Parts: sequence; C-alpha cells; structure tokens
Amino acid sequence: MATKIKVEVLINNTLEKVWSAWITPSDIEKWYFASPDWYVPAAENDLRVGGRFKTVMSSRDKTMGFDFEGTYTEVNNLSKIVYVLADERVVETTFTLESNGVKVTQIFDPETENPIEMQQYGWQCILENFKIHVDSLS
Repeated sequence: MATKIKVEVLINNTLEKVWSAWITPSDIEKWYFASPDWYVPAAENDLRVGGRFKTVMSSRDKTMGFDFEGTYTEVNNLSKIVYVLADERVVETTFTLESNGVKVTQIFDPETENPIEMQQYGWQCILENFKIHVDSLS
C-alpha cells in the first residue's frame, strides 16, 4: 500500500484521561462512531501485544452493522498503539503530550472499497467524537 491516511485531534485534558477513554470498552461504546445515526452496542479490548479488540458497530435503525476488530502488534503505555485489522491493514495511534493538551494521531492503510477522502473524513469524525467524549469527562 502506497498511500497512508492521517487524522488527528488535540484534546485539552491529561494524557492519563485521554488514554483511559481510548482503551476502556465502556468509553469506546460512547464515542467510536462517525455519525449520530450509528452507535456501538458492545466493545471488547484486550490491550496487549497479541491481544484482540472488537467494536460492534450498528446503525441506530438496526438495518446495518459490522464488527471492527483486530490484533495488537505494539502497545506502549500512554504513547502508542499499533494493530492489524482482519484485512491486514495496519493502524498506528500515537498520544503526544503538547503544551495545550494531548494530540491523538492515527495513521492507517486505506481500504479499497471507498475513496480515500471518505475514509479520512469518517476516521476524523470518530476522533472528533472522541474529543467530545473526553471533554464531557472533565
């Protein structure tokens, strides 16, 4: 894969709170969707190298759904998570402490079904939902 997609968000909160909201299943259920017509009825997370995660994605009208899942290949507490999806695409998420908060950056291999711009927009929307969720925890 030649092109990678990058999305990021800056969250004005502590690194510990941002990390916790990213990895805790009950938090994931509150933010891991790109638009209000979707939600997460269940999430599982075994955050360790070789561990797996599964996020059940569902449309609110229950007409569509899928499982977003993968296996962790690198976990550096409070700084970096790398995982491989079932279709072998790699996703890297970093958490960087900045002077005005925590920058969460995701770099990932695009899939081939949807345009890159659509994928970037969807993943960016998920990060924006994450920021809203973390802000609500303060």
